[in-house]
Amino acid sequence: MSEPSEESSTPAEAPKPGHEPLDWIAEIRGLAWMLLAVLGFHSLVAKPFYIPSISMMPNLLVGDRLVVSKFPYGWNWASASFHVLPRKTWRVMPGTPQYGDIVIVVPRGRTDDLIKRVVALPGDRIAVRNGQIVLNGKPIPRLVVPPVQLPADDALLCHERTPGYYCYEDFTAWRTRLPSGRDVIEPPTYQETLPNGATYLTLDTGLTFADNFDEITVPAGHVFLMGDNRDHSADSRVPAPDGLGGPVPLSDVGGRAEFVTFSLNGEESLNPLSWWGALRSGRSWTSLRPVHEPKAK
Repeated sequence: MSEPSEESSTPAEAPKPGHEPLDWIAEIRGLAWMLLAVLGFHSLVAKPFYIPSISMMPNLLVGDRLVVSKFPYGWNWASASFHVLPRKTWRVMPGTPQYGDIVIVVPRGRTDDLIKRVVALPGDRIAVRNGQIVLNGKPIPRLVVPPVQLPADDALLCHERTPGYYCYEDFTAWRTRLPSGRDVIEPPTYQETLPNGATYLTLDTGLTFADNFDEITVPAGHVFLMGDNRDHSADSRVPAPDGLGGPVPLSDVGGRAEFVTFSLNGEESLNPLSWWGALRSGRSWTSLRPVHEPKAK
């Protein structure tokens, strides 16, 4: 009978916990799936959006952060979070915006998103006379209302004016101090109502070239867009490349603005701790869908 060898009699050494080799392929695969899920959600469902300009005041302020839904009008090239592929005109499950919707548009020749309001639909005849929209031969209701009180945020003043860029300081002529000591801007304000009852506020600070626009017919598959800050908006009234150059194809409309998540007054820094002191009160969760007036019986 042979003796067991020393090698076979030595007990197997137990693996040390916590020292298993990292499966880099599995880790990279997991990160890739997570990235695809985020991109898919941004492109197909909703994405955050930042307001960098004054073209939609008084309803959207510089520094507003909002949510844009991607599915109300179907999906197209403009729905994608990153516009790296060549522009195409395809649309999947296409829909048409309603009067008064605030939409995201990617103009031809650009890859950045703009935000404007739908004021005319396919087949409509639209003109602008002295600042008033004339839709299908009828001036839409436009009433003078008490001026809105916008925050006078000094941190948002333009220190250097970029050509073609409208600055917050363009409204300092309407700056006033309330009895409470708070500084606000009170520009001339109007209330417009579109044919479906959608009503919203606009600003009009004086006569400009865009306050008069000869009548055109909006082609099929297009919408006419305007900014609520009528004298400071490069929209469908303004020739390209400075503006949208007329009606916008629905294949360039990438979504609908839904609500404001939070808003910062420009005093924040890269440090998230500074955001608390820069928060504007009363802006969070503000709906961006237009109010609809009841139709007269």
